[in-house]
Amino acid sequence: MEVINAIKDRRSINFFDQDKTIPDEKIKELIALASLAPSGMNLQPWEVVVVNDPAKKEILKRCAFNQPKVSEASATLIIIANPGAIEQNIDRVLKSWVELGYMKESDVENTKSMPFAQHKDKDSIERKLFAVKNTSLFAMNLMIAAKGMGFESHPMDGFSEEKVKANFNIPEDRIVPMLIALGYAKPGLKLLPRAWRRNLEEYVKFNTF
Repeated sequence: MEVINAIKDRRSINFFDQDKTIPDEKIKELIALASLAPSGMNLQPWEVVVVNDPAKKEILKRCAFNQPKVSEASATLIIIANPGAIEQNIDRVLKSWVELGYMKESDVENTKSMPFAQHKDKDSIERKLFAVKNTSLFAMNLMIAAKGMGFESHPMDGFSEEKVKANFNIPEDRIVPMLIALGYAKPGLKLLPRAWRRNLEEYVKFNTF
């Protein structure tokens, strides 16, 4: 499917086919595609817990106010933003840049300080925003890629982050911006027309606000 069609045809699906499952290898392929999303200095501050065991999906459903799609979908992905990704990934990013010819070895030390100067320490609001912004790019890429692979999805922010962390062993320093239900649409599902979207004139400005 062409990317423009995937964007236009992607919808947030509430009702999934419980008899069709997505194999683990296909989910891995999808996540690998999503990981091609851009991120600040290529630091990739995202992590994913794939929940596709029926018992685990029921636990996650309870964390998400008992929304049926959490357990009815083939898998529900816990999308995680990691504020500590700078510390974890910066050396590998810079090593790759040197090996690929993006920069010289002599520039590594000066470049290494840049994300710390911009995004402050690990517990700062700047660092948390950095992690969530870039993880959201990954999440949107995942949903478009899912549509391109023939799957349906639904991003969700109706859940208790505290309960999700506790039940799925997610470290306290992580942030969970959303869950994404993933699967196939329920047979015979008829979608209503796409919901209202604002006119561009309401929110688009050129050159100044």
